[in-house]
Amino acid sequence: MKLLAIDTATETCSVALLIDDRMIERATETQRGHADLVLPMVDAVLAEAGLTLRQLDGLAYGRGPGAFTGVRIAVGVAQGLAYGAQLVTVGISDLSAVAQQFATPGALVLVCMDARMNEVYWARFEATSSGLMAPTSVERVDRPEAVDPGDATVFAGTGFAAYPQLLTGRTPVAVHATARPHARDVARLAVEELRAGRGQPPERAQPVYLRDQVATVKPP
Repeated sequence: MKLLAIDTATETCSVALLIDDRMIERATETQRGHADLVLPMVDAVLAEAGLTLRQLDGLAYGRGPGAFTGVRIAVGVAQGLAYGAQLVTVGISDLSAVAQQFATPGALVLVCMDARMNEVYWARFEATSSGLMAPTSVERVDRPEAVDPGDATVFAGTGFAAYPQLLTGRTPVAVHATARPHARDVARLAVEELRAGRGQPPERAQPVYLRDQVATVKPP
């Protein structure tokens, strides 16, 4: 399986090329400029592998939730590259990509990502026998006090740094408050989707924002 993955939903702009068990990656931390960075990263990982886009089996992207502009960039780049190379696409939840970083046997993970505007994007996940994380709740955007951790023992995501009240009265085994989605985890999750025949044509690549309102309006 040869799969390219990109993620630009947060300050981590990343690209990963998965070739069977080998992963080639590029990543950088930046507040802006993802659109200028992601294509050179794609060129770099393909060049290192000695492959072209047309030799791949598919293209995966972080579909959100995340920064509105960042999510749009990932979807747009994925569509453009996949159209040109005639590849199928797979959209992967950015919350799932964060959870995948902590996919140990029996793991129960609560992911909370800072959504700004005093809210978080969140969902719960559990490890499956395949070593991949699967959701056990729907993805939501809520105020921190509305988050339900369920039985989660591992908390991950930037929401925990932005809103310390998420930890009030809770005693998780571990807290990973700087975790952000990365293309390597998008790739790992997308492989099973491709193997199951759930790749989509580029025109069906869609973002997931969870929130319709993306800016506050100041009163006159």
